[in-house]
Amino acid sequence: MTEAAGPGSVLAMRDVNTFRGPAHVLRKVSVSVRNGETVCLVGRNGAGKTTTMDSIMGLLPVRSGAVVYRGREITGLGPHLRARMGIGYAPDDCGIFPDLTVAEHLRIGQWLAPGRRAAGDGSAARDPAGAIYDLFPELRRLLGRKGLHLSGGEKKMVAIARSMMLRPAVLLLDEAFEGLAPAVVNRFADAVRKIQAMGISMLIAESNVMSAAKVADRLYVIDRGEIIFDGTPAEVFGHEGVMRTIRG
Repeated sequence: MTEAAGPGSVLAMRDVNTFRGPAHVLRKVSVSVRNGETVCLVGRNGAGKTTTMDSIMGLLPVRSGAVVYRGREITGLGPHLRARMGIGYAPDDCGIFPDLTVAEHLRIGQWLAPGRRAAGDGSAARDPAGAIYDLFPELRRLLGRKGLHLSGGEKKMVAIARSMMLRPAVLLLDEAFEGLAPAVVNRFADAVRKIQAMGISMLIAESNVMSAAKVADRLYVIDRGEIIFDGTPAEVFGHEGVMRTIRG
């Protein structure tokens, strides 16, 4: 297992325990994302992926353990403060407001990021809107459309674009590929690679290990709230017991 907060880590969880009501969901979970790295958190539905994301963002209180961002413990900070520090988040349900237009969704990200600079090569920091339209050109024609009238794939684009407007140093994507047709999955995988090329680190929660393998430098496998594997995609495919757990 890799040390969860080793040198070069931009984001880490250290021995985190999180509850949802009386249910003990995360059990001493430790994960890390290094500078410029794309890490996937793979597991079946209910394994603890979304709870991990919510714990990192402060949407769920951590019972014990620590969340560390750029060497600073942020366990007690509110979600809006974490966003202002440079942690972007596209949730599994996309979090799209039905009565807001796409343009208004993008402005939300702008409002949360006054004066921030991204950690990458500078292009996304100087012109986040330009970087977004390079990733998803079709958003230009959707700017006036309300969230209620977006397709599932369009909502995912808007959720990612909104988080990119923060000019983040690290981006959390929860089930970015879920429910998409294979051709669209390939399109989103290409977008993830382009985001990584901007120097933005990513943590992606994903149920499908094949989709995760398209983009991950490294991945964790989570099952019943515990990390059971940490390694490269090639290594996980060679681990019969872990693959059996992922496939159920």
